[in-house]
Amino acid sequence: MTDSLHHIPQDIPLSEIDATALPRDRGAPDPEADAELRDSITLSGLRQPIEVFPVEPAGYALISGFRRLKALRALGHDTAPAFIRQPASIADALAAMVTENEIRAPVSPWDKGALVLRCLQLGLHDTPDAAIDALFPALSRQKRSRLRGFVSVVEAFEGRFATPDRLTTARLDRLAAALRSGWEDLIRNALPPSRTHSLDSQWSEIEPLLAEALSPEGAATAPGTKGAPRRSLTLRQGLTIRRELTRNGWVLRFSGPQAKTPGLMEDVMEYVERMFQKG
Repeated sequence: MTDSLHHIPQDIPLSEIDATALPRDRGAPDPEADAELRDSITLSGLRQPIEVFPVEPAGYALISGFRRLKALRALGHDTAPAFIRQPASIADALAAMVTENEIRAPVSPWDKGALVLRCLQLGLHDTPDAAIDALFPALSRQKRSRLRGFVSVVEAFEGRFATPDRLTTARLDRLAAALRSGWEDLIRNALPPSRTHSLDSQWSEIEPLLAEALSPEGAATAPGTKGAPRRSLTLRQGLTIRRELTRNGWVLRFSGPQAKTPGLMEDVMEYVERMFQKG
């Protein structure tokens, strides 16, 4: 990025600032932090100007300061103090945004993966590696490899988790490893909808599948490979049976409307009893 067009912040009308011109690297709102920022601005004013760059027609695109701009608008301000930058490209503007945000507060692993994916979808970079190199040049080789895995997780499960920004690095690592082993469809089918489940309850549902996927047996008999066992079965009227690995053995999980039918478990237990007591 080149030097600022203005080293001294300029007061720019909020109506001329487009906060959506660049994909952002923070996906989840934080109402408590937003309220604290509004209180701080009310008491002491805006201490750090936002950063923008000129766009056509006459106006500006936001580089950094999304929360500050949001707070100013909520408080009824008409203008914002801003440093006017002139990035060499949109990719450079995104890199500047990431650098500034990382200094202020680390971005969640999920949001980093989501930002890389957005850049690829917008055609700003040709490959995940190129995007990661441009946005996060300071990452070690190991962390870059992990981030590539996070991108694949975001691509596979975007919109499926209740609060994905709360997924830890360790959990994203496990999901990425399971995807590499071909378990995407099974995990997707086992993941409850985010509209009715919290992240913790969703995770508890897929944890047994991840345990199997990352076990020696799971790695050797991944879905789609020769000799892989049936791990789920869907019958008429939506009855689904899925086997799950536990510390003490295997569990069959029945779900769907028919799973609530009185007597179903009695029938299953009776059938199992007959099968094992033959002869």
